[in-house]
Amino acid sequence: MNREDFELTQSIEELPCESQPIGTSSAALIDTPLSQDLALFYQVAMSHPESHLFEVTLRIQNWQAKTLDLKMPVWTPGSYLVREYSRHLQDFEAFYGAETSLNWRKLGKNHWQIETQGRSEIAVCYRVFANELTVRTNHLDETHGYFNGAALFFFVPGFQQVPIRIQILPPADWVVTTALPRVGVNTFEAQNFDALVDSPFEIGQHQIHPFEVLSKPHEFAIWGRGNLEVDRIIRDTQKIIEVEAELFGGLPYDRYIFFLHLASQAFGGLEHKDSCSLIYSRLGFRTKDKYERFMQLVAHEFFHLWNVKRIRPKGLEVFDYEHENYTPSLWFSEGTTSFYDLLIPLRAGIYDAKTYLTALSREISRYLTTPGRLVQPLSESSFDAWIKLYRPDANSANSQISYYLKGEMVSLLLDLAIRIKHQNQRSLDDVMRQMWEQFGKAEVGFTKEQLKLVLEAVAGFDLTDFYDRYIDGTEELPFDEYLVGFGLRVVSNRETGVPAIGMTLRTEGGREIVKFVETDSPAQRAAIDAGDELVAIDGLRVGSGQLDERLKDYQAGDTIEVTVFHSDELKTRSLTLAPPRATQYHLEAIEHPSTLQQQNFEGWLGVSLATVH
Repeated sequence: MNREDFELTQSIEELPCESQPIGTSSAALIDTPLSQDLALFYQVAMSHPESHLFEVTLRIQNWQAKTLDLKMPVWTPGSYLVREYSRHLQDFEAFYGAETSLNWRKLGKNHWQIETQGRSEIAVCYRVFANELTVRTNHLDETHGYFNGAALFFFVPGFQQVPIRIQILPPADWVVTTALPRVGVNTFEAQNFDALVDSPFEIGQHQIHPFEVLSKPHEFAIWGRGNLEVDRIIRDTQKIIEVEAELFGGLPYDRYIFFLHLASQAFGGLEHKDSCSLIYSRLGFRTKDKYERFMQLVAHEFFHLWNVKRIRPKGLEVFDYEHENYTPSLWFSEGTTSFYDLLIPLRAGIYDAKTYLTALSREISRYLTTPGRLVQPLSESSFDAWIKLYRPDANSANSQISYYLKGEMVSLLLDLAIRIKHQNQRSLDDVMRQMWEQFGKAEVGFTKEQLKLVLEAVAGFDLTDFYDRYIDGTEELPFDEYLVGFGLRVVSNRETGVPAIGMTLRTEGGREIVKFVETDSPAQRAAIDAGDELVAIDGLRVGSGQLDERLKDYQAGDTIEVTVFHSDELKTRSLTLAPPRATQYHLEAIEHPSTLQQQNFEGWLGVSLATVH
């Protein structure tokens, strides 16, 4: 059967999704022969949006085996955690014809097998509960529906390259937005399962704001209320697109969509080839720093359409949707992208060099105040994303470092090193362009060895020692060594700090709860644990936000009595305060920079070093 001949012949209301009992079977697994004429058609309805249930029907034509296996992904590309999407699936049924049910059984957490009885046309009906509003999950309520393909659809093993049509049956007055090409009324086609997973849907009465960049159509699809100025966001987004397109030599798509969800105290993004999903605090656009943070998020996710969606590590070249996909190179895919998400708005004129250095200082502060940077290598952080980054616990900051954060710092050092070596005539930009030409355009995965070779080819020197120390090792990053050539240094607030106790607090319900205890700190040596409630220091209550103020009354080496509730028991711990530790770092110009240092700085950021004093 030709794809053009495969059209919808039954509406979802005519399919027996609610009328038949769920069947079971103990039939043995039978291998499925390939059929080049297999046709797959999904319908997605939402007849009762307030129930948070998407109603999904999969129709299969030209099936040629006695059993049909269906599997649901356990993760989605761009979010490296097994999320077990099938846990939200319910009411699974299988049929042929209008009334006859088929027996089925589950063979695994995400694996259903149906006895087809030799039937070539099969309908599968199920519902998916969708009440988690993030960029990587599904959300349905009375105002809209949003879903990611990995969290809603099955794939047929061995047939992931078969084209798939998707028809949306929305409530009246709702519209459908997706990057997939439209082939009929609310009907779209994905060239394969990867494309379906890579194309989220927004369904509802969202705002659609079209605009054009470099003669290509773009749009913001915005759900939710907020204090954003859409025209300003579009103008600045156009600038970001132009800067990134210039870096890579054009735009590798025909149309691009920015999905934006406005929610309370939300932040996040997920990249796709022809779109990205963004979620942001609905009232987070008015103040300068929050607006700039949003534009950095836009720059980050848009940069991903090259770096990781097309320039992919070998471990992500072919997606295995059932298991973890390991790579030691997420530091480059995500960390280097984080390096650019601060830099791109500067190049786009959205903020100035002083603002850029302030933002970079915040990132350096985050890095240098994370003890785990000296414990976990960057390549290991990339490899272990599946079990660590998305599952932080009370000890994470002691034992881990984010590949986003350290990857950003390592990318900064590599960029500076290349610029110094070649008098700003080469930079990390040239690495990105070469990676694009060598791997991205053809979408051929790169190995960690190939990435190192490209970095060395652009840098013009061997990076083995750099890798051993800072990517595969845990040595402290020598920021000043790389910054001095540009007339900058890192300065801390250690001298003005209070004696160190080694724990952080959070006010919860009027109580001061210990959230983190640093390894080998006074607090840890005194047996204070995360989860303890701080009550008093030297017999006086410590109120909300008063810890640092109280510690100003003491000197390093003083012994204090700290009273806590530990597992509901009142305990008094004796601890000796340590010397002050830096909690913040910032970049500043060195005194009396040389002419060469000033030239290097201007070649890097495009302005005089004197302007950022």
